[in-house]
Amino acid sequence: MTQQNVVVCNTKSSGDLSVFPAASAAQKPPVGGGYISISRRPRRVLKNLEINGDNRINALVESMRASSPTHLKSTPSLTEEHSSWILRYPSALDMFDEIMNGSKGKQIVMFLDYDGTLSPIVEDPDRAFMSNSMRKTVRKLARYFPTAIVTGRCKDKVYNFVRLAELYYAGSHGMDIKGPTRTSKYNRDSNAEGVLFQPASEFLPMIDEVYQQLMDKTKSTPGAKVENNKFCVSVHFRCVDEKKWTELLHQVQSVLKEYPKLRLTQGRKVVEIRPTIKWDKGKALEFLLESLGFANCNDVFPIYIGDDRTDEDAFKKLRDRGQGLGVLVSKFPKDTSASYSLQEPNEVMEFLQRLVEWRKVSMRAR
Repeated sequence: MTQQNVVVCNTKSSGDLSVFPAASAAQKPPVGGGYISISRRPRRVLKNLEINGDNRINALVESMRASSPTHLKSTPSLTEEHSSWILRYPSALDMFDEIMNGSKGKQIVMFLDYDGTLSPIVEDPDRAFMSNSMRKTVRKLARYFPTAIVTGRCKDKVYNFVRLAELYYAGSHGMDIKGPTRTSKYNRDSNAEGVLFQPASEFLPMIDEVYQQLMDKTKSTPGAKVENNKFCVSVHFRCVDEKKWTELLHQVQSVLKEYPKLRLTQGRKVVEIRPTIKWDKGKALEFLLESLGFANCNDVFPIYIGDDRTDEDAFKKLRDRGQGLGVLVSKFPKDTSASYSLQEPNEVMEFLQRLVEWRKVSMRAR
């Protein structure tokens, strides 16, 4: 593995993170200490837009519309398409018993996206609050299973939304990872310390610079919102008139063309400027599994629940590993590498509640 930036520190520490070079392969720290060997498989991403990239911009607009098809009305053909899609990706609630049968004898590890999964998608990303009932559910979940939030959001911002110290948090699409502030009972290495992992720390000054430029460049577009997520910058289109999407993308393009070390990716009514390093939610999932002591183990069953295109990296990783499963949260048919589906955060909460009850019953039956 090429060197990344890793710091291993006590789980009770707090404040700003200090980042140090990772150990070499010859000095591989123990499992749970933050080292992972990662395959370098190429990922299909939207590369930096060229100066005259009108075709790419048009394709990006169409892709963004397709990823958030809330403007679609129900028609017989759409209903038929949805029925066919549900046959391929059945409800995780309907198939709950089957999923649990597949996990028998294995340690379930939970990975959860935030926006659109634990909280509803809202127009103002700063108001994407988790409900008290969802927080209570996730707290109970973490009592029985190691649980991580994996999000494109800044780690500190999503922590302020969730406010549960017993979870793992992977912000900025896994480029900013921190373990629980208390020792995890699930870590197989009892001497392992909490892991802080920041593989893109060298990009922080560049990200801040791009953020400031985008704030200035996009201020003429009504509804545009630029969010600094520490290791990536998000430009939100949710409150922008669709007729202005192309114009806003041109504004983003005019800034990004000066930064060849950054790339553009797209989600649900959002584009994100990220470092070009080969790191994503799938690699974050793999890193967390190894940090928990489940590297190369057959007795682990990861479940990843998410709603965004960026979650596909984690779904694909689970398929590649041949372990666990992915659950896509969507009311509309989408191409996905997930195995099951849920329609909205309320269904996610119901699934998690059933999982907790299943665990309680299993423990009493022992």
